[in-house]
Amino acid sequence: MNKNYNINPDIKKAETLPANFYKNENTFEALKDHVFLKSWQFIGDESLLNQNQSVYPFTLLEDFLSEPLLLTKDKSQKINCLSNVCTHRGNLVVLKSGNQKKLTCGYHGRRFNLKGKFEFMPEFNDAIDFPKPCDNLHEFPLLKWGSLLFVGLNPLFNFQQVIDKMNERIGFLPFDDFVLSDAFNKDYTVDAHWALYCDNYLEGFHVPFVHNDLDSVLDYGSYKTEIYQYCNLQIGYSDESKNTFNLPKNHIDYGKNVAAYYYWVFPNMMFNFYPWGLSLNIVQPLALNKTKVSFISYVFDTAKLDLGAGSGLDKVEKEDEEIVENVQKGIRSSFYKSGRFSPTREKGVHHFHGLLADFLNR
Repeated sequence: MNKNYNINPDIKKAETLPANFYKNENTFEALKDHVFLKSWQFIGDESLLNQNQSVYPFTLLEDFLSEPLLLTKDKSQKINCLSNVCTHRGNLVVLKSGNQKKLTCGYHGRRFNLKGKFEFMPEFNDAIDFPKPCDNLHEFPLLKWGSLLFVGLNPLFNFQQVIDKMNERIGFLPFDDFVLSDAFNKDYTVDAHWALYCDNYLEGFHVPFVHNDLDSVLDYGSYKTEIYQYCNLQIGYSDESKNTFNLPKNHIDYGKNVAAYYYWVFPNMMFNFYPWGLSLNIVQPLALNKTKVSFISYVFDTAKLDLGAGSGLDKVEKEDEEIVENVQKGIRSSFYKSGRFSPTREKGVHHFHGLLADFLNR
């Protein structure tokens, strides 16, 4: 990458990331090392490992990072996230999920325990200074929130601080009672740069123009954005108390008709809390102009499904797709360079662009 990106911290003076950011292949590749390797990713929940001494291999952000990882649960019920790459010759260690007491590479028989510690390797008796710590499988930091699991490959910040910030408002919800609902899970392919999709999510400015149904249940005038260090929050209020959260008396928003809490976590995770539960959206880069968006639903109150701001999510998504894909076409213009931020409505986009510039320039 041969270009620095700079975002003025004063939103009243700042310009957006230039069109070149979304069109430059070198920048797209640089995002892997500077942003995605330095942040956190959702990897599923505890249901992936239903029993002790079990394993679950997976690829993190396939077709982008394509990092082979492995979840294990040992006898003590501790969940570990390890590299699934053998430290001998780079073979994948585990090929399918199931119960295993040991991790044994099928290439030359190198063996590890479920914590990733090297145990045995045939034909290595004459090797000098062997084994070393580098012969263990690399262990990645893993953080659990309720049943949700998050991994950081080489993170620059502690994800717990993000969770603590979200818990300030949604901590009253019965998180342990949230149940994964496959019936509402869906993947979408968007023909646009992944950051354009995030740009769109990070402001309610477009809601009255793009989402008629959503606009009818939200009070646009009181729509609010709050900025934190590595996440931000959009609060959708309603004109009436119907289909809103039943907030406890000690809650910061008690007495307000909150229809939705929309949390975005740098760089590509969206936690949409509704009275029925959580719609978790993961934005996965596939190519410079292609993105996969996964909607993953965790429900605790089925009676409130498809009501209020948390209804018609598929329709809202398709409306967003159309807009984002049109922006993708627009930024190809030789005459569009960058834009300005609305100081009242685009604080979240400004925050996102600032973080991207900061991480890319490190």
